Amino acid sequence: MNTETSVVRGWRALSAPAGVAAAGVSAFTLLHLRDPHNSGSYGICPMYALTGLWCPACGGLRAVNDLTNLDIGAALSSNVLIVPFIAVLVVAWVRWIVRRWNGSTDRMIVLRPAMTVMVLVTLVAFTVVRNTSWGSWLAPA
Repeated sequence: MNTETSVVRGWRALSAPAGVAAAGVSAFTLLHLRDPHNSGSYGICPMYALTGLWCPACGGLRAVNDLTNLDIGAALSSNVLIVPFIAVLVVAWVRWIVRRWNGSTDRMIVLRPAMTVMVLVTLVAFTVVRNTSWGSWLAPA
């Protein structure tokens, strides 16, 4: 039984980050070419359909479409959390490439329990606030 771990370095190690990049570029391209601002173009949000409440992702497709058109203001108006979320993903992806190039086989993002709780609390608070009258400015535009 071989107990040695093989370390993949260099270009071969970048296959997973390349796959993630291809999926991201494909999604951005789709959202650029098929405008989610047209009602029903991607269906409806199940949470909104069942409860009439905006979920934390409502407006996210429109926000990404706005980002592909370089309209950051409109993206923030559609879903204020999507822009920093995408920025965090891009930074994490770049850092992942560097780690993979240097031989690490870890995942792109690994959240510690405290960070996971913080993200979940933020999402719940955002959802509650955007569904109140004083937080209505956070509802998708």
